[in-house]
Formats: sequence, structure tokens, C-alpha cells
Amino acid sequence: MKLDPILLEILYHKVKAATEEMSITLARTARTTYVKEASDFGTALATLGGKFFAYPETLGVSGFLDLDCSVSIAAVPDLEPGDVIITNHPYDSGGLSTHMPDLQLIRPYFHDGKIVCYGWDFVHSSDIGGGVPSSISPSFSELFQEGLQIPPMKLARKGELNRDFLAFYRANCRIPETNMGDIRAMLAALEIGERRVSEIVAAHGVETFMQAQIDLAEYAKAKAREVQRKLPDGVYEFWDLMDDDFATKIPIRIRLRMTVADGLIHLDFDGTDPQVLAAYNIPTGGIRHPWLTLKLMHFIASYDRTVPLNYGLFENITVNVPKGTVINPEYPAAVGVRHATAIRVNDALVGAIAKAMPGLVPAPSGGTVVPTVLAEQNPTTGTRNVMVLQSLVGGTGARKGADGVDGRDSGLANLHNTPIERSEEDAAVQIEIYGLRPDSGGPGQWRGGTGLLFGFKILQEGSAVLGRGLERMVFRPWGLGGGKPGATARVVLNLGTPEERDLGKLDMYLAKKGDVVTFLTAGGGGFGDPFARDIDLVVRDVALGYVTEAGAKRDYGVVVRDGVLDKAATDALRNAPRAVAKESDFDFGPERPIWEQVFDDAAMTRLNKALLALPVAARHQQRRALFADVCPRLPEIFTIGMQAVIDDPKAQRQRLLAGIEKLEMRVAAVAAE
Repeated sequence: MKLDPILLEILYHKVKAATEEMSITLARTARTTYVKEASDFGTALATLGGKFFAYPETLGVSGFLDLDCSVSIAAVPDLEPGDVIITNHPYDSGGLSTHMPDLQLIRPYFHDGKIVCYGWDFVHSSDIGGGVPSSISPSFSELFQEGLQIPPMKLARKGELNRDFLAFYRANCRIPETNMGDIRAMLAALEIGERRVSEIVAAHGVETFMQAQIDLAEYAKAKAREVQRKLPDGVYEFWDLMDDDFATKIPIRIRLRMTVADGLIHLDFDGTDPQVLAAYNIPTGGIRHPWLTLKLMHFIASYDRTVPLNYGLFENITVNVPKGTVINPEYPAAVGVRHATAIRVNDALVGAIAKAMPGLVPAPSGGTVVPTVLAEQNPTTGTRNVMVLQSLVGGTGARKGADGVDGRDSGLANLHNTPIERSEEDAAVQIEIYGLRPDSGGPGQWRGGTGLLFGFKILQEGSAVLGRGLERMVFRPWGLGGGKPGATARVVLNLGTPEERDLGKLDMYLAKKGDVVTFLTAGGGGFGDPFARDIDLVVRDVALGYVTEAGAKRDYGVVVRDGVLDKAATDALRNAPRAVAKESDFDFGPERPIWEQVFDDAAMTRLNKALLALPVAARHQQRRALFADVCPRLPEIFTIGMQAVIDDPKAQRQRLLAGIEKLEMRVAAVAAE
């Protein structure tokens, strides 16, 4: 029987408070900077079916609300009080862990000998072994290179830690004592969760507690569908591009066909590129997954802030994710930098929603999350120190009626920045600059949020800098409704000196003492005609350093000299004839239209269908050979630019179509045998 609405509301806040106390416990007792400062962790209560019915509102990673623990729970039968499951395996956990630094713990909570729910938490471990410090490199092609694989197993039995497992674990990571501090913090958080669940059951009875789990999900489902009814019924298609697959300079394409019917949404990712020989694959298991639906969660929560945070919020969404694609890879594809691809999935969803109803959602954000890692050798002990100096993002996209947020983006996860003092205390670096990047936000009537400038000097020999998830270095965060795209990202060595050079899409740079490495992240897309922006706002942007005087003139038609508005020159620029975009228009910048003169949607959809019909091992080779024939100068794109890569679109397109036809004939012949 359904619970009284008032009682259900009380229980919602009680179970949510339990998960929040778990988060506070974990954050205050963790050891690594990335957990206790940046908040890359999560806590929740899960149903007997493994789905989250209670989740913190503001603490930890917000985006994992729709994770599924059921595969991991099923893999470890005969659970008893005090048992704790551990896993980090992206495939054996059914996508619960989506890369191996994410350690997942699950503890059954009992009442009168029966499980009433599960406690869950995770942390991003700073190192889990593997081929590089911090375990993540975009260059990895297999899971085996990414560190210690832990299938679901018991970390604790009846409250006693599995010492054999811990000895094996310690031997396979670079900072075992620090990591163990985080595991102890996770165990403490699960202990707190069990206490609070016991108190709730004691106060309300076990039947009420179990019914609340059902009712909360149904309530969230009903409220979420009302929000989704804002979208007109119809079919909306959009695709977006990642810069490259790292193993080559071939872009990765995420394609989405969104069907809306009376508040029910189906997301079909057919036409998306095959999995790649790099760490950009997302192990979703082909099911509805947080990395596929995150932007819809943001959409729902933005229009109804009273929706309970639980899996029911997603129950009006179905998906089709073809096996073998970059968003449903086959084992043992590498997955370490899966978040970069997830951001592009977000952008594809934004594009589809914008097509459904222009003005309903903001333009895309800067499109990157870059945990900037320093690995250094202790000169005294010889041990390795691995830490995240800063988790860098771009600005958020502008929306109709408001600018984007400068230098912040919670579109993927509501991570915090790391205090400069903490970075300089824990590592031999000196932070040279940490601020907003001028002229990086997409121009518009409402300006895209600026990207970041983060530069640091290396103070010790033998240090390595790793940047994971760098994106939007070729294809820009696009503008909406007449707004312009944000600036592309860069990584620069010794910026502003005679030794300045671009490091490109960084994997691991072996730095010298005295080197200054500077990350410049992309800004969010703009919204609306830039020449319609209030002149006083442009002058203010110049005064605050968000826009340069040259940028104000070029992008907004506002002339500012030495901080003073030149009204006559501004009026002349703004009154000159020019084309004005419509609210439904997208501005991708010059790169994507040039690229799609050859590699348009129809051709790429055909190509991907043919590639997915081949064995996994043959796909990359065939794809690489075809692109090498069509664009022989593609590997030089960072130095020569898109226009030089697509230098003869007509001839290149003919070679592409001929190559696709040849591949289709090969596939048909194999199928006929």
C-alpha cells in the first residue's frame, strides 16, 4: 500500500540525510587530495535490485544517480552482516565502475536477518597501478594496461578485512598507504549508513521502509515525466565530434536520434563510431547508464527542483546503444578517459533538445574536464608521489537570458577546485597563474562562460605532467541562436617566452626543472546575437578581464580604448549591415563545416554500419586505412589546420564513398559465405 505523502516526504529527507552523512564522513576522513578536496567520491542507498533510492543533493559526484549495483551484488552470493563487496572492473561490474581508479564498495544492511537495502560508496583512487602514474593514459588500448582489475569480491567477511586481498592490492599500486586511507574512509561511511538505516527502520518499521523505496521511485518517475512533456513530440537528430581517437587524428563521432512521445524519451545512438584503440570508450553495458542520460537529469532538475533524487527520475527514458561502439565497447577495450566521451554525449543531448525547442537549454560548456596530474620522485626515499594538482574545466554555455558561468562547469560532476596552498604543499610545484582566460567564452547576447588559465612551474627534476581528458582543441563548443562558439583549448610550455611551444593533446610530458606548463581550457558557447549584447555589459566584461578590447570590437561591435567607451565608433560598427542568425541556428565555427564537406552524416553512418559488421580486431585497421587514403595530411592537423587537411573536398569525398562501397561489398561477401 502506498505511503501517506507527508510520511513519504519525511522518509525522503531521512534517507537523503543518511547518504549526506555518509558523504561528510568519507570526505572528512579520506587521505587523498582528489577525494577530500575535489570531492571525487559518491555515496548512496540502493534497493534490493541494486538501484539508488537515496542520494546526496550537493555532496560528491552528482552524475552517478542512475548507476546499477545489481551485477556486482549477484556476483557475490551468500552475503552476511559485516560483508563488504569491492570492485573496480568496468565490464564485470556491469558498468558500475566505468574506469578502474573508481573503487566501488557495497555493503548489505540487515534487519532481523534479512537485507533491507545496500549502502554504496566510491572514490577515485589516485593510482591503481598500470602503465603510468595515476593509471590513466589516453594512449592505452587495453584494460590490462590501466591497472589492477578487481572483479566483484569480498573486501570484508563478517566485519573482518580480507588480508590476502589487501596484500595483493598494496603490491599493485604506487601509493598503497594513501589509498588505504581512502578505503578506510569508505568503510567508515558505510558503517554510518548502516546505523542511520537501522534508526529509520526502528522508528518507522521495516515494511514502511521497504515501501518507501518503491514509492519514492514512482514519485520521481511521475514528476520527471511532467518535465519531459515540455519537449514536443517528434524525432530529433544531432551528432557531435571529439577531436580525435588519440591513436590517430581521426575524430570520434557521437550520433543521437532522440524520439519524444508524451514525455517518454528514447535515445538511439545507432551511427556512433566504433570503439577505439585508446582509452575513450565508455563501458555502459548497452543499458541505460548515467553517462548516456546525465544531461536529461540536469534538464529535469532545472525545471522541477522538487523531484526526489533516485533512479525513478530516469524510468521514462529508454536507450539503444549498439554493441561495439565507443559508448558500448567490447572487453578488453581501454576506458580510462571515458569522461571525455561522456561530455560529448552530453553535448549531443543538448543539441537534440535545442532542435526540439530552441531556447530551452543552454549552449554547450567548454567540453572538457582535465584532472591535471603531477608524478614526481621523492629524492630521499625514491618513492613516487602522484597527485591531482587541479581538476580543470571550461566555462558553461550561455542560455537565453543569462551568461554562462566563468571558469566553472558542473555539467559532468560537481567537483571542487583544489586550493593552491594544498597543491604547493603536496608537490614540488609553484602555481604561476590560476584565473579566467580572456576572450574564450563564446560571444553572444548572453556570453559563454570563460575557460581557465592554469600554469605551474616544476621545481624538481624527474617530474612528469599528465593531462587526461583534453578536448575541444579542434572542434569548438558551438553557439546557439546566433551565439558564437567558444575558443579552443591549448596546452603550452613556457608561455610568453622564446621557448614557448604547444604540447598539443598531452599524454605524459617529462618536464625539466624550471619548466612552466600552462593549460588554457575552452569557453562555453554563446547564445544570441553578440551585437545585441548590452553595451554596458561589454564594457564591464572588458574592465573585469573577461573580454579584451580587441575582442570587444571584433566580436561585439563595441569599441573600448583604455577602458573608455568610444560611442561614435561603436554606433558605426553596430549599425553596419550584416546577417543575423535565427534562434534555431547553430554556429560550430569553421572547423566542423569544413570537415563535413567530406565526412557528412550520411557517409559516416554508412561507414560505421559497415565497420561494426567486421570483427573487433579489423575495425580500427580498416578505419585508419580509409582515412589515410582520404586525408593523407590528417596527422598534421594541429599544425596545419582543418582547411589544409580538407584541401580538395570533391576528390576526397569521392575517395571516401568509394572506400565505403568497397568495405560494404566485403561485408556482404562475408555474410553470404
